[in-house]
Amino acid sequence: MSEFDTLTKRQRAVYDFIRDKIRNRGYGPTVREIGDNFDISSPNGVMCHLKALEKKGLITREPNMSRAIQLALEPVEERGLPLRGRVAAGVLHEAVEQTERVDFDAMFSKKNLFVLEVTGDSMIDEHIDDGDMVVIRRQRDARPGQVVVAQTGDGEATLKRYYPEANRIRLEPANSKYKPIYVRDVKIVGVLAGVVRKVN
Repeated sequence: MSEFDTLTKRQRAVYDFIRDKIRNRGYGPTVREIGDNFDISSPNGVMCHLKALEKKGLITREPNMSRAIQLALEPVEERGLPLRGRVAAGVLHEAVEQTERVDFDAMFSKKNLFVLEVTGDSMIDEHIDDGDMVVIRRQRDARPGQVVVAQTGDGEATLKRYYPEANRIRLEPANSKYKPIYVRDVKIVGVLAGVVRKVN
């Protein structure tokens, strides 16, 4: 009997929801997202499901980190890196989830990497143009000046240089046509690891 055979119908649904978010978005859902998706009003109700999945060896969780849910069991890894969607290099733009895969095995190791397609030209002076593929190393922090995928409190994602300031964060474009974006709260999704350009 596998671990999946011991799951209740609701536990299996929660597991599938977590797996879908990790595979297609790059990181797991929050307790609130799980609660909203399954109409579970109490965070404790969600935690009961997570603890059951953890006890059965299907997920692992890092304490004190809201999105730190990982899958403990995964099938044989598919070739290529997951194409997570599009990220704006102009105005802020909602990141759209996708399920395609891009194979850059010859250039990059797969560990903690994923791919985004750039829309816009605000990073053109960094040789990152509309339609380019950027390879992103998934991490939650960055050094000042690094090119990052940053997600604002509104859930919008953008590719910019990251500069923390005294009481705000400056997301700096690399195109004089655009002004910096200033935010007080930002979540770093990852740091630029490479750029791949399609040539017609």
